[in-house]
Amino acid sequence: MTVLTQKIQKGSKSYVQDEGTTDLISRSMSYLKLGYPVHFTGPSGTGKTSLALTLAKKRRRPVMLMHGNHELNNSDLIGDFIGYSSKQTVDNYVRSVYKKDEQVTENWRDGRLLEAVKNGYTLVYDEFTRSEPTTNNLFLSILEEGIIPLYGSKRTEPFIRVHPEFRMIFTSNPSEYAGVYKTQDALLDRLITIPIGFKTSEEEAHIVSEKVDLVLSEAREITELIAELRSHCRDGLGGPSLRASLMIARIALEQDIPIQGEDQDFQRLCLDITTHSLSRSIESDHPEEEAKKIVLEACKNMTSKENSDE
Repeated sequence: MTVLTQKIQKGSKSYVQDEGTTDLISRSMSYLKLGYPVHFTGPSGTGKTSLALTLAKKRRRPVMLMHGNHELNNSDLIGDFIGYSSKQTVDNYVRSVYKKDEQVTENWRDGRLLEAVKNGYTLVYDEFTRSEPTTNNLFLSILEEGIIPLYGSKRTEPFIRVHPEFRMIFTSNPSEYAGVYKTQDALLDRLITIPIGFKTSEEEAHIVSEKVDLVLSEAREITELIAELRSHCRDGLGGPSLRASLMIARIALEQDIPIQGEDQDFQRLCLDITTHSLSRSIESDHPEEEAKKIVLEACKNMTSKENSDE
């Protein structure tokens, strides 16, 4: 099994920051400097991963991204033996004496977590609650004792001390999401958990405008429509997110689709992008049909607003 990890290089897309986000990053950075791990939790599409990566890069240390997965285990995190290597030495210095010496050694490959811990990286553990709690128990030793146990290793030391510059940033979705495990209280008790919710439609409009190079008034039309759809979701969870706004804006711009509620191409675009996520988050005996009605009604409301503004 391959762990999906990567080191984040310079030049990745910037995170659009408003005043609230700037303050959040500043506070979180102060916690990291003091050695406390930060945990961003909230619905999918609220920008937790982008926020975590932006925060990590501000430390100006190598960044490693690791995704939670139910198959993740200690071998993936700590490392494992990858085979054997042998070395032969033949001593024939004296012709009448033939001496042959062979040494066999086991080769060990560090896991991603061990690599990060040893070298003082900033580890972003994305959606960590998708990993089994027994796997995440390994982080208790790191956070409490400042060591990482070398389970499975035949080294003389049973553990390695954590590099003083090593830091962790966690992200997670709410426990109601599918494929998410309940996190042990012992781990949560050691994290500074900060809830991340959806931004206002106006804040999202500025993000869409900047990322897609769309005029703010048109970006606002899209994000207000998405906010209206989101208002139909139960418990404020799920439904179309900022990603949906960005997709609608990019496709409309590239295909020259008018961002107007009465335009049939625009309606079809909104239906294609938002119906599925909306149908999973509403209470209905026929969720897809109900979701389509809600999307078309939102487009109709968008048209009514456009007409009243004229």
